[in-house]
Amino acid sequence: MNAIEELAESFSRLPGIGKKSGYRLASFLLKGPQSFNSLFARQIENLQSRVRPCSVCGAWTENDPCPICQDSGRDRTTICVVEQAQDVTTIDASHEYTGLFHVLGGVISPLDGIGPDKLRIASLIDRVKTGEVKEVILATNPTVEGDTTALYVHKLLMDVRPDLAVTRLASGLPVGGDLEYIDKVTLARSFRGRSKL
Repeated sequence: MNAIEELAESFSRLPGIGKKSGYRLASFLLKGPQSFNSLFARQIENLQSRVRPCSVCGAWTENDPCPICQDSGRDRTTICVVEQAQDVTTIDASHEYTGLFHVLGGVISPLDGIGPDKLRIASLIDRVKTGEVKEVILATNPTVEGDTTALYVHKLLMDVRPDLAVTRLASGLPVGGDLEYIDKVTLARSFRGRSKL
């Protein structure tokens, strides 16, 4: 295996990149300036030493606690619970949510050997116990594992704080979607989650 094939193989291990895309990326780097390649290599090499999970919410950060947890302008009465650290960036980029976050670090998945004890659920419970939090938004993915995790977390939160508002992100038809092309599961969720006009 030559150097291009080795690099293409490494790229193809990244999510969303296949063998063809791996070769395209390797060719791009081969044609590009050495200064870019050196900078790119240093960024990859230093990534794990510079970035770590926030000790409060679990989002990726270079400063602990992260900028979101430190921001006094954010709504401290609301916590949005997500599966992975990258979900924080996605939700925050919408500018629709201005509260705090909590990253679980995955979902309950017995087939993969992931139980509740492997997730950051205990630290969420500790954050909610203080009484400052009024609402927890469960923003796990609408999958069997995501729904199971949301139900489990909901039960634990209700045991600790029965007065707490626990909500779930709405799911269903996308804006601009055409019913003809909507899958059955999404359509079923849309009917179950319908709201009054």
